[in-house]
Parts: sequence; structure tokens; C-alpha cells
Amino acid sequence: MPSHISPSTACSEYELWRKGYGVIQHTETTCERVQHLAAHLVAKGLQPDSATVYRKLADLDRLTSAGMWLVVHMTYANRVDTSGAPLAPTDFKSTPEGHTGGALNMVPAYAAYMARNNLTGQTRSWLMGQGHCVAAIDALNVLTGNLLPEQHKRYTGTDGLSRMVADFYSYQQKPDGSVAAPLGSHVNPYTAGGIIEGGYLGFAELQYAHMPLPGESLVAFLSDGAAEEQRGSDWIPRWWRAADCGLVTPVMIANGRRIEQRTELGTREGLERFEARLEALGFEPFRFDGRDPAAFVCALAEMENTLQQRSEEALAGALGYPVRMPYGIAETVKGFGFYGAGLNPAHNLPLPGNPRMDIRARELFQTHAHRLWVAPEELAQSVQRLKEHTEQSRPLERDHPLARRNPPDLVIPAIPDRADSVSPMQAVDDFFCALVAQNPNHRARVGNPDELASNRLTGVLENLKHRVNDPENDSESVHGNIITALNEEAVVSACLANKAGINLVASYEAFCVKMLGAIRQELIFARHQKALGRPARWLGLPVIATSHTWENGKNEQSHQDTTFCESLLGEMNDVSRVLFPADYNSALAVLPSVFAKRGSISCMVIPKRNRPCVFDTQEAEALARNGALVVDEDTSGGEPILLIANGAYQLSESIRACERLRETGTSFRLVYIQEPGRFRAPRDILEAENCVSEFERERLFPSRLHRRVALTHMRPEVFRGHLHPLFPAPAHSKVLGYTNRGGTLNEPGMLFANGCSWGHALAACASVLDKPPGEWLSSAELAAVEGRGDPALITRGLR
Repeated sequence: MPSHISPSTACSEYELWRKGYGVIQHTETTCERVQHLAAHLVAKGLQPDSATVYRKLADLDRLTSAGMWLVVHMTYANRVDTSGAPLAPTDFKSTPEGHTGGALNMVPAYAAYMARNNLTGQTRSWLMGQGHCVAAIDALNVLTGNLLPEQHKRYTGTDGLSRMVADFYSYQQKPDGSVAAPLGSHVNPYTAGGIIEGGYLGFAELQYAHMPLPGESLVAFLSDGAAEEQRGSDWIPRWWRAADCGLVTPVMIANGRRIEQRTELGTREGLERFEARLEALGFEPFRFDGRDPAAFVCALAEMENTLQQRSEEALAGALGYPVRMPYGIAETVKGFGFYGAGLNPAHNLPLPGNPRMDIRARELFQTHAHRLWVAPEELAQSVQRLKEHTEQSRPLERDHPLARRNPPDLVIPAIPDRADSVSPMQAVDDFFCALVAQNPNHRARVGNPDELASNRLTGVLENLKHRVNDPENDSESVHGNIITALNEEAVVSACLANKAGINLVASYEAFCVKMLGAIRQELIFARHQKALGRPARWLGLPVIATSHTWENGKNEQSHQDTTFCESLLGEMNDVSRVLFPADYNSALAVLPSVFAKRGSISCMVIPKRNRPCVFDTQEAEALARNGALVVDEDTSGGEPILLIANGAYQLSESIRACERLRETGTSFRLVYIQEPGRFRAPRDILEAENCVSEFERERLFPSRLHRRVALTHMRPEVFRGHLHPLFPAPAHSKVLGYTNRGGTLNEPGMLFANGCSWGHALAACASVLDKPPGEWLSSAELAAVEGRGDPALITRGLR
């Protein structure tokens, strides 16, 4: 203890903290840990003396209590009275709403995270898997002034807190229909420091190990409900490496309740089984008092210090992988600190009635809220001692490293085009290997749920290798960059989390569907950031859907599904691109924009089988730039029929159909659409910036061409619906595509079964031109197309 601090001063500050505050009390175990923590902080020179540590922990109790007080007001009240006076009936909401219990449990956790940063002079990153507990984050951010501009403008100053509680679940809208208040039911871009919505439980568990870079530290708040829904954290010891991962401190808030029943972890036996399971997976679990913010501070310190030591040992070669990962379990009850704690109603509305109309509910609110109240002057002093960002020369928590990801621009490699028949996936392999080699300071991650070699990414496999703990061949390495697991959500999450680096995900098209929840959550958050004028700066992420529906007939219909690209086409096109490169050169030409466009995810549907190179370099670049290209045209006689192709195999079928049209002197124009979202009717201003102009649409699809036939990789209804501006005369247009027909078939068989072959295309042309199909098809071919003849007459010779 420094000489200028007397033992009596330290003792008095300790006793001030030791007696707790309001509902917050400290166990003997926590007291012992706090004394050890104070000694450690002083010995490291992070705090001047133990008295200062104890004083700040007492301040933390007051901040935590005030945070819980504000959370319950956000649920029930339209205003606050900081004097602590009772509220009138009309001060309560007509329809209270909120995830109150979980938010109350998160207050001591997030307050402790802030205090831990202050005690060490380091701003760590944070994320919260249970995004519905955002009231805790917003409440503490407002109380500490840790705000982004929109909330700072609205919620500081006179009546700021009252505006905040009134805004919570107010449902007010701007004239354009968007939400008026800079506040939401889940973590969102208004939430200072928020990086993940947390609307889908379980994805934070899959992502947190891949987020921080070496030298960074991340606190991950997790849900016991998510532990039952998705065993995401199971993978973390398998992937974490000291060489390319920062420190991670996962903390589960074990409150024992989901919405209307207790969790398995809500029983002693269930919690013990969970601990045993964590230990078997490579974690080092330990429990602490989740009702006490000081216990959180001690737990975070112990976990981080332990992992830091093991990280250093691993880097020195003294410790092998997997490293045992500390895992905190904060034992509490749902809604601790307020009426109804530990009961099912605590999840949402813990009071037995609405305080606006129910006298007993109002009295219960006043009684239990008063236990949480902190005098404004006392709170202000506590907050001031717990901030000190300027004195410590560190950023506010809103500006933690993960919230400000902005990796340097990429060096784009130059890869020569090709003219032979080759897999378009080879272009992905060539480009990504070169991209990683030329950008060594960007951490690389490849998400692989199954087999890279089968998907023609042999170079990626050879250069980057599967990450494993015990390599058994040359394609595996302890420090590999390929995250491989038969779990699509886990591997895509590894790449979604790597916002500091370069990422690639590749999977069978049918199984990409399992990634949709994780991808959609990311897209929504990025779109909201963009709408606020703070667009995400992470590098573009391609998700390659290969071994796709039309070439995966051998594996039965479970492997034949176009849902993934259809679903992402439904998202906003400025953050969600859907691309169909048809050959090596078109894939190669579009890849630079895929990686360079920040804050966007690109679904790329790419064949893995050899395909002829239809486009030369100039044409491929035009496709990448404009989204579509005129492939062939013959206007020698009459009004041309407009053929539209979307998808590599559909392009080949369309080309063959055009050969027949040319042979019979029928005029046509064939246009290939590589990026269909560019040709939709934009749904708002941001999307309009990524859609083609009316001039460009007219250039490619002249309005004078009324008769139109399209062949699409997708289901025809989806293609026609999204691109309805391309079909202005429905009676004179037909769209052919995947009609849910499949089985054990080859590519020609799949095309024929779904009515998407060249023969079916010609029959469709005849229909929209009001001509007999016999002009282009022989009687035997027509019989086959109409289901009366031999399909081999159509499928023979197809590539």
C-alpha cells in the first residue's frame, strides 16, 4: 500500500463497498476475490492504491443499481423522476413492453465490463448474444454518456431520461415509415458499441473466438437459453489460436429461465452436466455470483489473465492446442433486483398488472424501484470516477476496436483469362489464393462445411489448410486458415466474425440454406448502419453456392434446392448481391468487386463442373460492371424474340435454342443476366443506387421487344417476381426454371425434368410468338417436350 494512503482509509473504503448498496450484496467469496483483485491492480501499477479500487467498486454498485432502476422504468413508465418521488398513474405506459428480466440480469454484467476497462485503462470490445436485453446496454450508456450522436442528442440534458423511457417500445414512425426513436428492442446501430443484433440466439457463441485480433480483448455475454438452442461455443477451443486470435472471455448469464419455463441450466443437476460438458470440450468453467457486479469484475479479470498467460505459453511452444479456455458462468435468477425475480413473468412483464390501472402493481413498482434508486448527485460522482477516458487516453466503450473495424484496402491480383473448358470454381481458387498471398496482413478465413477438393478449391486447400489440433496429413495444420466442420452455421459464422480480414465461404448450394439465419442477421445490421450514414467498413464476403442444383442430380433431391439465392435476392441489393457467373472469365472478372465492396455479402452461384468459356475478358468485365450482357443477336427478319438466360446451364440451353432460331430465320436477342438484383424495381433510395438506369435497361431489354422467354437457375416465379420490370407483357412472356423436380439425374436430365431444356425453351418461344412449335422442333422432339416421347432426343449431346 502506498505510504500516502493510511490503512484506515483503505479499510473505510473497503467497508463502504463491503456493505453493498440496495439489492446488491457481496458474498464472502466475492470479498476474497475483490481483495486479491485490488492487490493485483496496485502491483501492476494500474491503480494507485487499494482504497481507489474499493471506492470504484462502490461506485460500480451505485451505477448498477441506477441502471436497473432505469431498465424497469423503460418497461413500465413514460417518464422518470430522478428525485425518487412516486410516479402518478398517468406516468405509466398504457401498454408496457420489454424483455425486463434478461435486461436486469445484463446490467451488472455490462456495468462490470465498463468498470473493468476503467480499472485497467484499456477499452475492451464486447458483444451480447441475447440482443433482446438491449435495455441494459442503452440504460448504462445513457447514464455514463457513452452514446452515439442520435441518442446523445435526444437523451441527454433536461428530461433526456424521460424521453428515453417514453421512446422505448413507443412504435412511433417517421413519414417514410421507419422507426422514429433511436432506440430498439434489440441491439442495433443506435446502440453505442453494438456489433451484433443478437436476435437469433446462438450465433454470438459461434462467432466470438474469430472476432478479436492478437492484442485485442473481447468480452462475450452469452445466454443459457442459447446453450440449449445451439451448442455454438462447443467449437471455440477447436478454433482459437494465440497467433491470430485475441483474448476472449465468454460469460454465460445463467438465470435459469427462458420465456415460459426454466432452462436445463435452471436446475442444479443441469448446471453440473453443462459444466462437465464444457470441461470435456476443452473449457475451464467456473461459477460466480451473477447478482454482484464486483463478482463480474473479478471473473473477467481472472479469465483474461489466465488466457493471457496461456497465450504466451502457446506462442512460446510450451503449451499445445487446444488451450483450455476459461468460461464464466454467472449464477443468478431471471429479473434479479425487481419484483417477480425467478418467475416466468420476469422474462417480459414481472408485475402482476399494469401500474397505470392496477393500484397493487403500481405500489409494487414504487416499492421495488425505490430500492434501486440512486440520488443524482451521488450517481454523478460515481459515474465520473468510473469514466476517466481522457485521463487514461483510451476510447469510449462505443468506440471499442470491433465497433470500428476498417481494414486497409486490398491489393487486387491480376489473373489471366482462359479460353478452354474449365470449372468456373477454378477462377475462385486462383483468385483467392493470389489475394491472400498479396495481402498477408489481412487475416484469412475460409468457411468449409464439407469438401474443398470436390468443389475445385484445391489451391485454397493446399495453401491455407484445415485448422485442426492434431494434423494427420499435408492438408491439415494447427494454424490452418480453413474452418471445417459439418455445421454450416459454425463455418459461415467464422467468416462473418472475421471483419478484420479476408473471407471465403463455399458449400453445396442446397446446404447453404442452413446459413441463412446468420447471414440475414448480418445483412440487416449492415443495412441499418448504412441507412444511418455509418456504413460498415468490413471487406466484402462471398458465399459460394456450388455443386449446385442443376449439377447435383446424382445425390437426390435433398441436394437440389435453389432457396439460398432466392432468399438473398429478397434482401436489399445494395448489401446482398446475388451473382451467377457462367464461366471462368466472368467469375474472375466479378471477384474484385465482391471483395472490395465493403459491408456486403455476395451469394455467388457457380458451377463446379467444366464449362465452356463463353465470355472473353472484355465481355466478362462488362458483365461485372453492368450485371447483364447481350450474348447473341440476329435481327434479319421480323420482331426479334427476347431470350433471357440466368445461370450457366441455362445459358448453354439458350445458346442451343438460338442456334435453331437462326437456322429457321427467326430473329432473336439473347441477354445473359449475371446479377439479377440490378434489374429489379428498387425498393428505396439506397437500393436504387445499385440498380441499373432506365437507359441501361432499355439498351439491354428494348421495350419494342414484347415477346420474351427466360431460363433461370431459380424457381421461375421468384425470378419473374423480382424482375417484373423485364416482363411488361405477362401474356407474351414465359419463365422456365427449377420447378421442384429432381431425383437421381444428370445435368441434362435435371434440365429436362424441370422443363428448362433448349427444347422447352423453343416450345415457350412458339407459345409467346403464337406460332406452332413445329417450326423449330421435329415431331419426335416436340413429343418429347410435351411428355409423349423419348427425353433422350432432347438430352442427347447436352453439356
